[in-house]
Amino acid sequence: MFNLNRSLHFFALGFLLALSGLSLPARADEFAQNLGPVGPHDPILTTVGGKRVIAFYEPRAGECSMHVVVWDSADASAVSAARVRVNLSPRQMVHIDSADNKSINLQCGEFAETLTLNEDRTLITAKSSQ
Repeated sequence: MFNLNRSLHFFALGFLLALSGLSLPARADEFAQNLGPVGPHDPILTTVGGKRVIAFYEPRAGECSMHVVVWDSADASAVSAARVRVNLSPRQMVHIDSADNKSINLQCGEFAETLTLNEDRTLITAKSSQ
């Protein structure tokens, strides 16, 4: 006899296993990515040039109180890690540049509801008008 309750348990277990498999990197040496936008306390995870970046924020007095940690991707011990804290007003943006001319822009959303990552892959140079 067919037991519907048991079938639903197997379906739920299979669904959870499928979802957990989607969130893992394909290879062990690949880093997880989360490019956002994210809400409070949720991390943005990305790579900029040879650096890894973790960024998250806490809403504080209508602003994004942002924390950013940057380190060398080849540094397994994370000794090269540097932390930056900055408060952004809604729609304000902070730029993080790497030494190999790559940068990201982190922007506080309207009413400090989100943090968004905008990658900028173009090299900007200034030219004198003399």
